[in-house]
Amino acid sequence: MKNLSFINKIIYIINLIFAVLLLFSFILPYLPPRTFAILAVVNLGVTFLIGLNFLFVLYWLIRLKRQCLLSITILLIGYFLYGSLYRFTSVKAVSHPENIKVMNYNVRLFDLYDWIPEDNTQDKIVEFIKKESPDIICIEEFHPREQLDFSFYKYRYQKIAGKKVKHGQAIFSKFPIISSGSLGFENTSNNAIFADIVKGVDTFRVYNVHLESLHINTQVESLRKETSERLFKRIETSFIMQQTQSELFLKHKKNCKHKVIVCGDFNNTAFSYVYRKIKGDLNDTFDEAGNGFGRSYDFKFFPVRIDFILADKAFNVNGFKNYDEHYSDHYPIMATLSLE
Repeated sequence: MKNLSFINKIIYIINLIFAVLLLFSFILPYLPPRTFAILAVVNLGVTFLIGLNFLFVLYWLIRLKRQCLLSITILLIGYFLYGSLYRFTSVKAVSHPENIKVMNYNVRLFDLYDWIPEDNTQDKIVEFIKKESPDIICIEEFHPREQLDFSFYKYRYQKIAGKKVKHGQAIFSKFPIISSGSLGFENTSNNAIFADIVKGVDTFRVYNVHLESLHINTQVESLRKETSERLFKRIETSFIMQQTQSELFLKHKKNCKHKVIVCGDFNNTAFSYVYRKIKGDLNDTFDEAGNGFGRSYDFKFFPVRIDFILADKAFNVNGFKNYDEHYSDHYPIMATLSLE
């Protein structure tokens, strides 16, 4: 610090603050939101914090200053704890009769209120799904409409609620569904549903999990109009509900005798407590075979991954794909799996 100019001393202090925040975010996935809910807000900005610390590294390297070691050290800790934020390689899905293509897609009520500046968005969503032809698809924020044609799936399970606007979750499958059900999260429109699916001699369970939304409007103008106290209180409440919902899910999953695939919109990142608990010893298919940042939510400022497909270790992960189709505030994701 002694050899730094006044401006660089200020920059280093700012660097120190964001480095400590990033280090703190690496610890938070191990702290229950019910106890540390407001602190968990930091996890939502991990991607931003990583990017900012990387910029600080470049800044100090260009000036040949050893202050670069601060952010380098924190970034290396994160790398060894969680791996790279960006996946440089992907497994190319190979066509094979044993492959099972599993898609997850939050369709945002099929654009019921015309959020997307395109015509016939609901038809485009259905045509996209039909074209990609996943064997199994889990849909969040499903809104049943007469003109929706999912007849290309023989088997389905839907759990729909709501008085004014009917919505819920759905699982569509090309393979027989022999049993299904709903966990019924309390005091919310969010939920988790499941379907036991038979393929050949194998039976496995697919969960569709939609954890509590943070109820944040990502438009800058809307955020400016809201007081920080109200915003943080709402986020705190949502994090606590997410923990309760994840505990209910894990209790249900513990009694399952089949191999499982967990799909869903967790409304939280891979650096969160609920993600860590739900993932457990399952494989994150993006980590296994994905490429890039894995963005699954439409946020303008940095890539956000809050939609997941997790698979039992009995499944081989033969491919993973993020799509860019912008028909919702979420982007579809698909994993290619096979049973050993």
